[in-house]
Amino acid sequence: MEYFLLSCLLCLLCTLTVLQFLARRPNKTPANLLPGPARLPIIGNLHNLGDQPHKSLADLAKIHGPLMSLKLGQITTIVASSPAVAREILRKHDQALCERQLILAIQALDHHQSGLPWLPVESKWRNLRKVCNSYLFTTQKLDSNQGLRRKKIEELLEGVRRNGCETGKAVDIGREAFRATLNALSMTILSLDLANDDEGCAKEFKEIANGIMTEAGKSNLGDYYPVLGKMDLQGIQRRTSTHFRRARELFGSVVDGRLVKLKSESYVSGNDMFDTLLAFGDENSHGASMDTEQIKSLFLDLFIAGTDTTTSTLEWAMAELLRNPNALTKVQEELDQTIGKGNHLQESDIHRLPYTTKKVSYAKGSVPRV
Repeated sequence: MEYFLLSCLLCLLCTLTVLQFLARRPNKTPANLLPGPARLPIIGNLHNLGDQPHKSLADLAKIHGPLMSLKLGQITTIVASSPAVAREILRKHDQALCERQLILAIQALDHHQSGLPWLPVESKWRNLRKVCNSYLFTTQKLDSNQGLRRKKIEELLEGVRRNGCETGKAVDIGREAFRATLNALSMTILSLDLANDDEGCAKEFKEIANGIMTEAGKSNLGDYYPVLGKMDLQGIQRRTSTHFRRARELFGSVVDGRLVKLKSESYVSGNDMFDTLLAFGDENSHGASMDTEQIKSLFLDLFIAGTDTTTSTLEWAMAELLRNPNALTKVQEELDQTIGKGNHLQESDIHRLPYTTKKVSYAKGSVPRV
């Protein structure tokens, strides 16, 4: 339906007669650009993407190489399609290429002016990165929370056992994984389980996170034709703004509730991320500072990114293994031989499972992200 809608909207740019006439005379790629497929006037290479762009780009890379250029509407785009080229871009030339092109779905939000993933590489971004690296994601901090993560994994396994193994019913692994991940994050950040027994908060946050990722992943004509940007013909900016407003209200109420408790005499510090950032702001002697709104924005980024990626990776890994019984058997054999039946997997065991980690990485790469 989305692909059909895009096709219909493209017809507003020019008449079908003109396109059919011009399609017989494809433009050549300019000499100063990387190789790529031939471009049609007005639409460029949009027709090459199809309704499964991740597969289309992989097929085009086999023809034009791991680094190629596409013209998506009015926007020239460079596509990297191999680990070697990605490493070259992300490691050797990261300073020159690290800033993100903001899609309209993100530009429509005030959040992109304070959210860590979207800030330009300037002093504000460097300060936030410094805070994360020095106070939140240090080896000491991550190791101290290992027991918490293990507890949430055990709760996930218990939920699968209770809702599936004992009843013989199918288990929604995505829902169970989202619940476990949300609780692990919320305990690490705020010392509370957001996914409580009634699952109301978990269900609402899952709807919000899925809505944001779905809208951000859609092809938006305004991103390809800037003149159409403010028109929001597909309603993507409007829907994304609605999802983010819900997320801010939900998350803001949780953080504000914690601030109220902080003022009470009976408050006991949980030594979590929130307390760490509050203490950091009070010290105000590190060349950077964070107010409450910045803390909310940072945590919102962590919740949305952390829950979606982890849940999607686990779902795709399980789906790929079920589709490939031979691989599933090898994974089970590696776990039995390395960990032992009935024993729990520890984080320190991961490097001892080369076959399993390879399959999970493959599944993660299968997630259709454009």
